[in-house]
Amino acid sequence: FQTYFKNSEGPWKAAINTVRRRNQENCPLSQPLFLGTAQPQSRKRKWNTQLIIPATSTNKNNSEEDREKNHVDLYSMNESFPVEQLQTFSQLLQNIHHLEFPSQMGSVLTNPLLLHYMNCIKDDSIYLRLYYWMGQTLQEECTWCVADNYGYEEEFKDFLETVYKTECFLQEGFSSCEEFLYKSLPLWDGFCCRSQILRLVSWIPLSSFSEMKSHLYDPLAQLFFTSSLYFKCSVLESLKELLQNWLNWHVIHLDSESDSQAHSLNTTLSGLVNVVAELIHFVGWISTVALRLENNPTFLLYFILDFYETVCDIYLRYNLPLLIMPPAGVFYPALLSMDSVSLNQLCYIMYRYRTNLVAAKENELSKKKILQFKFSSQTYQEYNQYIIAMVGCLWTSSAFQKDIHPQGLCMDDELLKKTTVQEFKTSFNIVYHPAMMGYAVLFLQQAWPDDTTFNFSLIKENWYLEYLYAQGLKGLKVFIESSINRVSQAS
Repeated sequence: FQTYFKNSEGPWKAAINTVRRRNQENCPLSQPLFLGTAQPQSRKRKWNTQLIIPATSTNKNNSEEDREKNHVDLYSMNESFPVEQLQTFSQLLQNIHHLEFPSQMGSVLTNPLLLHYMNCIKDDSIYLRLYYWMGQTLQEECTWCVADNYGYEEEFKDFLETVYKTECFLQEGFSSCEEFLYKSLPLWDGFCCRSQILRLVSWIPLSSFSEMKSHLYDPLAQLFFTSSLYFKCSVLESLKELLQNWLNWHVIHLDSESDSQAHSLNTTLSGLVNVVAELIHFVGWISTVALRLENNPTFLLYFILDFYETVCDIYLRYNLPLLIMPPAGVFYPALLSMDSVSLNQLCYIMYRYRTNLVAAKENELSKKKILQFKFSSQTYQEYNQYIIAMVGCLWTSSAFQKDIHPQGLCMDDELLKKTTVQEFKTSFNIVYHPAMMGYAVLFLQQAWPDDTTFNFSLIKENWYLEYLYAQGLKGLKVFIESSINRVSQAS
């Protein structure tokens, strides 16, 4: 910390001064304090001017006449080709081996042709120059780390947005951005440049869990638990994209030995499995706590289940031997949700878990090469416990008696009778479930329009299921066809 920020008290004093300025716009700031070794002079040389390729990037001071006279020679292999004259993709292909990069590396971020060049030509010197410039700029322009930068928040937002778009274009994160996030997140208030920071988080390159926990997970968790519902959902969305980027990286580099050697830090298959598993466990933990803090809102539950839609398909879709079930603190709120969208989403997730687990078991029995890690029996056990709970709720009306999960719904009949709820056994089946009650009422109105008693016992399961499927509940459909029908046939 002392190495990166010479004055360790500077950030806190800068933060206090920033809050004072926000509360008292007319109150002048005290003496500016900076994180760097000296006061940055970036106000005289605006960073955004470096995003434009200079008029000339060549060391030769040729006149316009000489340039026109030697225009043809520029395409020859013996001459360098200045990037300010690069206008088309065909020019890039013709001169890709003798491009002369600009002195201002920031201009690369806004030039798609130069970004294509970086993707094609793995020149370490270009990346090192870009990372050095970007690291310096991020440190000097950070609005919550440097007290004098408060008035330049919009400019800093634009810069972060440009960096994020570049990472999306290259499909890889910058190490300088990773370092900036690790150093600045502990000082971040979760408000300034929120959207841009969380987008950059989604492109953090693979690294060891010890680094991720102390530099990313811990500061992010502190903000997560103390911030608004919207912030929590934004963090979950960012972590889902981070997981997808890691998994996509794995798929792309799966069969590339050279890339595996180039990215040797924890990117072996076992290292990747461990890092991805820790991310999933972290999201499971913060999701469980957040649902308790926010009293299980549907909006939050949607983002949590959206994350697990990626998790449940990791084995088959991304060819990674890893399957992790959602914690009980996520599963049961979704199963007992008041909203049909959450219940339908959970049904689809459990269907995909079953598909992945069956494929894993088949590959294990056939000893296929694809399975390099044996799945824990605890994973299968937890899945079976969840399935018993879901079938007991939605179909057999026996969840209170047969749910065997330690954190499940199993309760004594005497305790259930004290609730004074009539027919408590059917409280969460497919007809009486709070999330499905609206569909049941509409079905009765259409099937028996003259009946005003709302007699739910008239509902026949086959007709009712067809009605539900027609309403777009595809997750419920595949779950019933894959799990409930199978259990019924076995019975």
